[in-house]
Amino acid sequence: MDISPFTGLGRRALKLKYCGAVIVAAGSASRMGGIDKVMAPLQGEPMIVRTVRAFQNCAAIREIVVVTRQDLLVTIMGLCKDYDKVKAVVVGGRDRPESVRLGLNALSDKVKLAAIQDGARPLITDAVIDRTVRAANTYGAAAPGIPVKDTIKTVKGGLVTDTPDRSALQAIQTPQVFDYDLLRGALKKAWQENAPITDDCSAVERIGFKVKIVEGDERNIKITTPLDLKIAQLFLEEMQ
Repeated sequence: MDISPFTGLGRRALKLKYCGAVIVAAGSASRMGGIDKVMAPLQGEPMIVRTVRAFQNCAAIREIVVVTRQDLLVTIMGLCKDYDKVKAVVVGGRDRPESVRLGLNALSDKVKLAAIQDGARPLITDAVIDRTVRAANTYGAAAPGIPVKDTIKTVKGGLVTDTPDRSALQAIQTPQVFDYDLLRGALKKAWQENAPITDDCSAVERIGFKVKIVEGDERNIKITTPLDLKIAQLFLEEMQ
């Protein structure tokens, strides 16, 4: 059932609502082989700086909150001091949903749309941010995606149980952008029901809300391993 109050608005030219971004960079980087991915250097500057700067430079974003670990709080505050859209740097929670909630709480009362971004996606472009925010402005919830290239199998006990139709599959990226009150309510309900949340979209999907998927970017990778870091470096060299 589609319960979206935004249904039918897709053809209207809506005024762009005030959008705040929550950049989540509070993870432990357990798969990085001892490298702290938040501070991992990409062409001479920490990864998190590139992520924050992309949102600083995007006109669709009006303010930013960065969520990080306690041990990096002072460092990240220092790195963000020259970005006037950064209104707060806060300590994250026990898991990603709690970190997102804490970031949302730190946004100002002006915020009507909330863009949730992985801090470990430093190659995010202005174009992807802008079109995702504009889609959420119309539909209430939006995320960038790219078609899946590999054949996907569902596996149980080491045996294939199903092969989903690849043409219907997309790999979902961030930023994921939502009506602020919608996301707050969906995350609260998931927490109350102890529901597993794999991303922010899944929180609103489970209450029956449809998420609009827009074109993502293959370079908008999430850096979770040392190999990802090398790939990001190659992408940066190509983009120059």
